[in-house]
Amino acid sequence: MNRLHYGDCLTIMQDMPLASVDLIYLDPPFNSNRDYNAIYKDETGNPLPDQIEAFCDLWTLDEERERAIRQMPILMRDAGVDDDVAEFWQIWCNALRKTQPRLLAYLSYMTERLLPMRGILRPTGSIYLHCDPTASHYIKVMMDGVLGHGNFRNEIIWSYRRWPSKSRHFQTMHDVLLFYTAGKENTFNISYEPPSKSYLKRFKGRTQILDPETRTRKLVVDKPTKGLPQRDVWELSILAGSSKERLGYATQKPLALLERIIKASSNEGDVVFDPFCGCATTLEAAHRLGRRWIGIDIAIHAIKRVAGVRLRDRLGLVEGEDFEISGVPHNMEGAKDLWERDKHHFQKWAIEQIDGFVTSRKTADGGIDGRLYFSMPDTRDLQSMVLEVKGGKSVGINAVRDLRGVLERDDALMASLIVMEDLGPRKTANFRREMGEAGDLDVLGIKYPRMQLLTVPEILEGKRPLTPSVAKGRSIAQPTLPLG
Repeated sequence: MNRLHYGDCLTIMQDMPLASVDLIYLDPPFNSNRDYNAIYKDETGNPLPDQIEAFCDLWTLDEERERAIRQMPILMRDAGVDDDVAEFWQIWCNALRKTQPRLLAYLSYMTERLLPMRGILRPTGSIYLHCDPTASHYIKVMMDGVLGHGNFRNEIIWSYRRWPSKSRHFQTMHDVLLFYTAGKENTFNISYEPPSKSYLKRFKGRTQILDPETRTRKLVVDKPTKGLPQRDVWELSILAGSSKERLGYATQKPLALLERIIKASSNEGDVVFDPFCGCATTLEAAHRLGRRWIGIDIAIHAIKRVAGVRLRDRLGLVEGEDFEISGVPHNMEGAKDLWERDKHHFQKWAIEQIDGFVTSRKTADGGIDGRLYFSMPDTRDLQSMVLEVKGGKSVGINAVRDLRGVLERDDALMASLIVMEDLGPRKTANFRREMGEAGDLDVLGIKYPRMQLLTVPEILEGKRPLTPSVAKGRSIAQPTLPLG
């Protein structure tokens, strides 16, 4: 069955069977803040505050990235990559660490994920990596190392037109797609460009072929004119702002682009895989062309939109019959299982489930795991509630005191502590007493506790933090009155 996964593709790919995918298309994030901001603005009508940049920028050389960089030579060797490539990686990292640290963070993130892609690709499979000219040449070096230079097939240029801007260089109006295969015997279906007017005028429906004996060209009359085999420069329009395909993603790709890739490098019934599926253009194109599909995204906002708008509304698919969603807990058993498998992703799920936004860093960040944004009367700027998630069984009162300290130091107006299970009557009373010392937020005569406690069972039942006018959906919801 077709499957939509919620989670980090690195974790999920490690559990996928080897040689199980026929075609991989990936359009990985580079400017993650721009994409995240566009989605949020489309959902709420409000841009994210400037401070959200710290929560959306994946590309920093933090402790986690440095650890991944150190482990990369071992991962490469385990995946069967030549030792020379692993040695080159170390030299390259030392060169980039001081000159281009953000690029190094991005390259380590991508290489870490290209390694399992190599394993799940069938011997006849292909992979298309979509990037822009900013990093395409760096990515190609790593793909040569991981997938083999001999398996490189094309650097495809997607050329398009858009409104020009003033600059002191030529207008950048193309993307790059790097096309590799798993081996020499790859699936490839020749496509043709529409014949030009001059071609039709010259041959008038006749096809020119090469005589194998005389090595001269001759005309064959009354054959259908297909045009010429597709070049590696593709001229396709980008999506207009008013396009019916639009789902609110700033970097959304047109269906025509994905259909061309899928037709060329897969057959009906094959498995198409997109590890960064976003708004799931790949999944729709694959489904319309009779392919099976697997998609992964790390944001619950994307999963909800894909399931509701792309799969249900646009394609008429039914969850449980036509596709499955995995990785999204629906009960306590699922929540605990997610905590055991991936603690960071459990944290993301809990925060995004209450319409919050998470920090992308896995390291300690002063008690702030995410933020929930809301509007206030007489101000255009969104305000925030800081969020901290504790999934372990033993949560002490110090967690409340630490969070209160964060609230006092931060510019947020409110704070919420999310815990896995009910703490019991006595502990809950102590937590709420400590939280009550932070006072209330008075908005138009309605008082909201500045610090609040929320459990995972309550989240699963639909309970949310009590805040003024939570930014949710395409309109601003009315304030929710505090209970008790």
